[in-house]
Amino acid sequence: MAKTMEPTVNVNEVSRISTGTVIKGEITSPNDIRIDGSFEGKIISKGRVVVGEKAVISGDIICENVDFWGKMTGCFYVKDTLSLKEGCVVDGDLNVRRLVVELGAKFDGNCKMLSDGDFDKLAGNVAGVRPAAAPVKPVTSVQAPVTAKPVGGTPLQN
Repeated sequence: MAKTMEPTVNVNEVSRISTGTVIKGEITSPNDIRIDGSFEGKIISKGRVVVGEKAVISGDIICENVDFWGKMTGCFYVKDTLSLKEGCVVDGDLNVRRLVVELGAKFDGNCKMLSDGDFDKLAGNVAGVRPAAAPVKPVTSVQAPVTAKPVGGTPLQN
């Protein structure tokens, strides 16, 4: 009996957007991502996202961990730790479990510290994953026949 082999994900694989590269759209990856170019859209990674000093991002980042040196307008949704490095500029909201801010990092926005279950719910909404709808209970209604009566008390005739 032949066994089917499922492809394994190598945790050492890194997707990379190099300096000078411009991408618009959505990136979804089970691996780490390194961005040194420009990106406009949504980045979703099950690993670490590293954003270099020359990187410019406009959009949302949803991932496990982030090391951020670049410039960004958008929101972070980080399951574990966001590290804002010296020289970075962020204009947007942070939704993180842990936050590390180095001296010289600039951040303008709101910060929400997430608990264990908050990330999955929040990130799922941002990523466009809708939770399964609750089953709908059928509604049964019974209507009694209605007979209109004039003020005098006798039924109306057609």
